Amino acid sequence: MTVTEALGLFLTQLEADGRSIHTRGQYARHVRLLISWLGDEPINSINHEDLAQFLSEEGATLRADGRPKKATSLNTLRSSLKVFFAYVHRAGYITEDPSRLIRRAICSPPPPRALNEDEQQRLLCTLEKSKDFEGERDHHLIRLMLGTGIRLSSALAIQVEDVDLGAREIEIRTAKGNAPDRVIMSRDVAEKIGSWIQDNSSGVLFPRRDGESITARHAQRRFRQWIKLAGITRKVSPHSCRHSFAMRVLERSQGDLTLVQAAMKHKSIASTMVYLRVNPDRLRKVIG
Repeated sequence: MTVTEALGLFLTQLEADGRSIHTRGQYARHVRLLISWLGDEPINSINHEDLAQFLSEEGATLRADGRPKKATSLNTLRSSLKVFFAYVHRAGYITEDPSRLIRRAICSPPPPRALNEDEQQRLLCTLEKSKDFEGERDHHLIRLMLGTGIRLSSALAIQVEDVDLGAREIEIRTAKGNAPDRVIMSRDVAEKIGSWIQDNSSGVLFPRRDGESITARHAQRRFRQWIKLAGITRKVSPHSCRHSFAMRVLERSQGDLTLVQAAMKHKSIASTMVYLRVNPDRLRKVIG
């Protein structure tokens, strides 16, 4: 059995386990990176020295543009190889796991790339000026993400019938881990969503003109366009809306991390700890 054949079996197992297409794609990219460096060798011929050598080479440590990868990106690559070879070992295709000595580097997670209050207002004001269908749709989509912290994929999967304006809640069909959930809207966000829905009783909440769903890639392109029009020059993404929501909850709750965890639907408080980084503006105010 070659590495490519083992990868095919691994991806099938991941799909059977309900792992998302994005997760499967990431594992596939990382294992194929190893194949491109090592060659499509028999899976049982690979040892821990091969993996150590690969993880030290430029093919693993450099990006496509030749710049060094971030420590967190290299840790993700290490984790992908460990999961892949652990599966191959448990499945009985090899007698010894060659990834058993791989260790993740100790590094701090990157700070959350949130939009500050001024940037949020500039973005929303820019969106309000657009009166065509796509502009209004994007306005309500981004306002909802800023106001609830839901992920882009979850927002794009919302159907009109998932929205309960009376309770100010939205049923989330597509959440991380495939676990259905509900989010709470503020009164302002609920009113805006109600005006967007109007008399519609079914269908995609944020559709194309033909009523079909827009793709995440298209939504990301639109988001970048709006960010540029708003005069925001630093690098942000739709996920920055989620970070912005978390920072606002942390501020309004006076640092209550359990409330932030509940609002963000984090299973582990460790995922929420990243928002406790010191805000430089607040530090300046304290120092005076």
